[in-house]
Amino acid sequence: MTALRELLTQVRRLDEFELRRLLIVVRGLLLELDGPPASTEHGLPPSLTYRQEHVRCGKETCRSCPHGPYWYAYWREDGRTRKRYIGRHLPGEPVETVAPDLPRSGNRRDDQAR
Repeated sequence: MTALRELLTQVRRLDEFELRRLLIVVRGLLLELDGPPASTEHGLPPSLTYRQEHVRCGKETCRSCPHGPYWYAYWREDGRTRKRYIGRHLPGEPVETVAPDLPRSGNRRDDQAR
């Protein structure tokens, strides 16, 4: 229970920007667990457009920007385009398995000769 209290204390110290980023992450995690929300859920229209995007993290020392691709949902509401982060994979989409790299021998000429 102590870890939960520490976490809540840290969340309460976050500024608005950090809270919004946390909200995006939590929504993405919930989408992975529960799948896409029902069309009757408050705030989401029945018709959505999904799109993959690469994003910049904004860190000055980051050498791997842009990151992604990440899925986003788009819809129009009150004459404005709205956007919501979905995650690395669309809910219900099979996750691609990646085979691990096989170790190479230390001699590159041996590898090229094969």
